[in-house]
Amino acid sequence: MIKVGITGQNGFVGSHLYNTLGLYPEQFERITFERSFLESEDQLDQFVGQCDVIVHLAAMNRHEDQQVIYDTNIALTANLIASLKRTGSKAHVLISSSTQEERDNLYGQSKKIARESLIEWANEVGGKITGMIIPNVFGAFGKPFYNSFVATFCHQLTHGDTPTIATDGEVNLIYIQELVEAIIAEIKEGVSKSSLVIPHTVTKKVSQVLALLEDYKEKYLDRGEMPALNTVFEVNLFNTYRSYIDYKSFFPAKFTQHTDPRGAFVEVIRLGIGGQVSFSTTVPGITRGNHYHTRKIERFAVIKGKALIQLRKIDSDEVLNFDLDGAEPAYVDMPIWYTHNIKNTGDEELYTIFWINELYNPEDADTYFVEV
Repeated sequence: MIKVGITGQNGFVGSHLYNTLGLYPEQFERITFERSFLESEDQLDQFVGQCDVIVHLAAMNRHEDQQVIYDTNIALTANLIASLKRTGSKAHVLISSSTQEERDNLYGQSKKIARESLIEWANEVGGKITGMIIPNVFGAFGKPFYNSFVATFCHQLTHGDTPTIATDGEVNLIYIQELVEAIIAEIKEGVSKSSLVIPHTVTKKVSQVLALLEDYKEKYLDRGEMPALNTVFEVNLFNTYRSYIDYKSFFPAKFTQHTDPRGAFVEVIRLGIGGQVSFSTTVPGITRGNHYHTRKIERFAVIKGKALIQLRKIDSDEVLNFDLDGAEPAYVDMPIWYTHNIKNTGDEELYTIFWINELYNPEDADTYFVEV
């Protein structure tokens, strides 16, 4: 069992890493970190003293005053090193740095100095340090106007704004889950690497990314269609885009129902991709689900009966409740990292159609059971 602590646990990369480590309770114990620990020697020492591995992600990325960024990042790492020395820790420290290290800006300089200062600590005490040089990261739940241009574009396209491109250059990108997997691999290997370049997984022009996101808005947000997703990158970008939708106001989405003397007809989903469609009946009072996915795209469509669909992001206490009625057929799509369920709240059988973008594979089900 490896005890892992993450400075910046609640940040973009930190929260994804923390949640992913939670999928492997037999391998990792997560040591909880709070930002206030960096301002309290006692709390920081208690945290450091418990860790076999510390992933140092706490940093400032943006501020109107570049000197504030520089001073903050240097101080955060200095505080951590002081605690490592006070506690005599021999933890394996992995620090996130940036491809901006070699650029002439204070942010890049602060990341380089922080990494080098940890290397100096490791050399002094015989400790282990892995300095990760990380490309541009995108993924679900990133902070717009802060973490990446992808986060900003996604937020704008789901909130009625129009993105603009300042410089249409090529950008090396890595998806957040790909980065998390790379970090976990380094934790498991447990070998010092003072300068480890994490390779990007795709290179795109800014305009190419925006064109895909605009297609997602037109097809998915405006028309309820699943767009064509031809590559792993496009699936990852689509899941990133979906995470910025205001679920409370967007769902449940009503279908268009066509009726005539024969009965009713409802088109459930238009697909630019394949996947698997299932049908279920649920007796009154029964709940299905209570699980979440980290990559799968899924739709629940209620066509007969009454249902309560509930969603909760796994690191949040807020539960989203959606009441659906087959008299007005509607659907709710399941966001990644949201545990979800569906309950028959009526007096008759509930009829539900389920669509998911992957064929079920019991050896890689991407299904984790957690009560909503």
